[in-house]
Order: sequence, then C-alpha cells, then structure tokens
Amino acid sequence: MLRVLVLVSGGGTNLQAIIDATASGKITNTQLVGVLSNNKTVKSLERAKNAGIPAVSVSPKDYADRAAFNDALLEKVDSFAPDLIVLAGFLVAIPEAMVHKYSNRIINIHPSLIPSFCGVGYYGLKVHEQALKRGVKVTGATVHFVTEGMDEGPIIAQKAVKVEDDDTPEILQKRVMEQAEWILLPQAVDDIANSRIRVENGHVKRS
Repeated sequence: MLRVLVLVSGGGTNLQAIIDATASGKITNTQLVGVLSNNKTVKSLERAKNAGIPAVSVSPKDYADRAAFNDALLEKVDSFAPDLIVLAGFLVAIPEAMVHKYSNRIINIHPSLIPSFCGVGYYGLKVHEQALKRGVKVTGATVHFVTEGMDEGPIIAQKAVKVEDDDTPEILQKRVMEQAEWILLPQAVDDIANSRIRVENGHVKRS
C-alpha cells in the first residue's frame, strides 16, 4: 500500500481529484495519509478533513527564517512516513534536503506542456496568461518528478489541451484542469502505486 502525502497551497482541486479517484477505485493500492499546506486558511485543508484525511499546516510566517521553516517542513513531512509526496499546487520551493531524501518520490503537476511556460515565476494563472500572450494554439499539463531544478525533473505524462480564440486566462485554466490536470495526476499516482513506472538514467520508464 503506497502511503501518499499531498502538499497544497490553494483550494485543492487537484487534491479533490486524487481523493475522488481513490474513493472510486481509479487509484488502487494507495492510502492518503495526510494533506499539508503552507496556508492555514485554504479550502484544501477542509477537503482533506471532509474525507477523513489528517490535515496540517506549516507556514513560513511562523518561523524566523526560511532555513527554520525548511527544517520544520521536512520534519512534518517525515512524521507521515510517506512513500510518495504529491505537489498538487504547492507554491513553496521544496528544500534541497527534502528533494534528496525523497529522490524519485516527489511528483508535481504543472499547468503547461513543459518545457513551455515553466520554471521560476510560472505558476497558477500566470502560466495561462503567458500562454495566451504568446498566442499558442495548444497548451496542457505535465506531471513530473521533482529535482533540484524548478520544473526540470523527469516527465511522467503530458496531456494537450486546445486553446480557443476567445479564451481568458481563467477559462483556459479551468479547461486545463478539467481536461488534463485532474486526469493526469490521479493516473500518475495509480501508476506509481502499481509499479508501472520507474526512473532510469533521468528518464521515466514504463513497465
């Protein structure tokens, strides 16, 4: 049974997709052991509690500096003894010590087709704003393993989404969520839980 800890910063729609997929049996061999947020007031913590999942927050505002926060974050993560950490809209840079300790055991969902519109400064609605500004005809989402570089880890899966002529960033964001993110992330968790994917020489291999 794969012990999964989900890290979130916002409303938790990707978290809800994982919760629903686990409840319906689309994700198997998985136990959602906890949800952790850097924000104490977000709806994602409420979603977790409603599903009977332990929900905690570790806020940078409660610590003297980023180093102290990073230590507290890793300590709290360790307390859940996770086999897999899922970043489902977690807008905090993962401490290097955590990346190393959980190498190939942290995955992230990003709302673009990496390497487009990714890296430092590209998160949330900003990604879709830049996609529309650039005039791309196709966007999408990517699930990838987390490494020290921002959005640079091995890609697990991608799904394309068409950009419509009258899209606003908000409309495009919702379509990418519905047609890509909420499909890709639960599937990735299930694939890992059932040993269908592994990392070899910096690339994802499927069994």
